[in-house]
Amino acid sequence: MFNWVKAHRQGRLTGADIKPVTPEQMEISRLRAELARVKMERDILEKATAYFAKASS
Repeated sequence: MFNWVKAHRQGRLTGADIKPVTPEQMEISRLRAELARVKMERDILEKATAYFAKASS
């Protein structure tokens, strides 16, 4: 266990599930987050449009 702690302190210990992330994967992740945000904004605007169209009738 001492060796594990020592390796962790030196930054040589990584988890089994940690994989290097490529720039393309980072870009895909960023674009997916942006798409989700834009879809949410669109849905809000659609609901607001329907609400105000209904209120003005």
